[in-house]
Amino acid sequence: MRHILYVFSLLVFNFAHSQTSKDFFNIIDQVSVERIKNDISILANFGTRHTLSDTISNSRGIGAARRWIKSEFDKISKDCNNCLNVFYQKNYFTQNDGPRIVKPVWINNVVAVQRGEKYPNRFIIMSGDIDSRISDPTNYTDDSPGANDNASGMAGTMEAARVLSKYEFENSIIYVGLSGEEQGLFGGKGLSEYAKKNKWEIIGILNNDMIGNIEGVDGVIDNRTFRIFSEPTPPNESEKDRKARRFYGGEVDGISRQLARYVHKTVKKYMPEMNPLLIYRLDRFGRGGHHRPFNDLGYAGVRIMEAHENYNRQHQDIRIEDGIYYGDILEGVNFKYAAKLTAVNAINLASIAWAPPIVKSLSIGGVVQPSVKLRWDLINDKFVKGYKIYWRDTTSPVWQYSRYIGNINEYTLEGIVIDNFLFGISTVGENGIESPIVFPNKVFQD
Repeated sequence: MRHILYVFSLLVFNFAHSQTSKDFFNIIDQVSVERIKNDISILANFGTRHTLSDTISNSRGIGAARRWIKSEFDKISKDCNNCLNVFYQKNYFTQNDGPRIVKPVWINNVVAVQRGEKYPNRFIIMSGDIDSRISDPTNYTDDSPGANDNASGMAGTMEAARVLSKYEFENSIIYVGLSGEEQGLFGGKGLSEYAKKNKWEIIGILNNDMIGNIEGVDGVIDNRTFRIFSEPTPPNESEKDRKARRFYGGEVDGISRQLARYVHKTVKKYMPEMNPLLIYRLDRFGRGGHHRPFNDLGYAGVRIMEAHENYNRQHQDIRIEDGIYYGDILEGVNFKYAAKLTAVNAINLASIAWAPPIVKSLSIGGVVQPSVKLRWDLINDKFVKGYKIYWRDTTSPVWQYSRYIGNINEYTLEGIVIDNFLFGISTVGENGIESPIVFPNKVFQD
């Protein structure tokens, strides 16, 4: 009888999951290449969006750009019956804050919040950067179109808002244009501190920085591959947690790495034509992005970007030298590719926004035993259908094996030796959507 009930629960779970698949495919289909092309073109045509540039003009500079972005978010909100709360999140910085801040400046982010129906204080964030720069990071007057870096990520964020604002979600989604990235990640610093102050429960941030280039400086042309950068463990973890890893593992299983795996899994399921690369690094070698300030405060965050960069088009004065074109202009952007990566973000935002809460406490045991036992605190919510255990080889970058085990708070995996695998658990909603996977944070011995 127990076996029959287990099989029945699996059938119900699979049926529920299949019923939501069409929503993800619809989201992918609704992303518009033409709208993204239009938005990137408008942003590039502000001349410069340098953080320290003009804020008075209506046609040039960072002020005109952010006002236009806000007006677009306002239009999106109007079209969805005021479903977005749109506002400026303002931050003031001076020369004392960094060598690239050569005069006092307001670094203002443009934020659009789509509140969740069930968990309005739980947020998944998609960000793009408003600002641009050329060779001299303090040159705020000359042309700096920033078509790919990072009008592409900003346009993708706006397009995701247009598409997803037509849906309702359990969790909240934030679409944000962050400023001050090129001066030292100041917009992300301001918003992450704002989130902490206002006690936002951030599920994660998908930072999009350069999602429109397919022709690498090495000559490789690739319109399907993209990178997901994530750090291994939170930088603000306790000394106790660091010491525990020597005995229990988890060196590559922090919350940002689990978010990266979630993105990878979702893309493989709904966009199999794309090739997501899990990059085990906070960011490019020696470089940074706007997910880092969130990581610094203990939030999960990843960077999503093109696989093949063209350094001739990044942070360059517009010029021709020895027959080589330099500068981040519109001609260097592949709008179809930018739309694909926008769809990557949109389906992951939707999946996480539709997902139930994660397990807060997961204990594991099984030392010198031929089985592994997991225990966790049940989530008291009718939206939660049950839980799914995952495990993988210790050298595998992704979760390989899984078992749905229903709405219980402990389970024993018989015949599996704890030494040879890594383990985790996700929460499964009544809609069939799963939360990000949680790695064990406690150990017990029976």
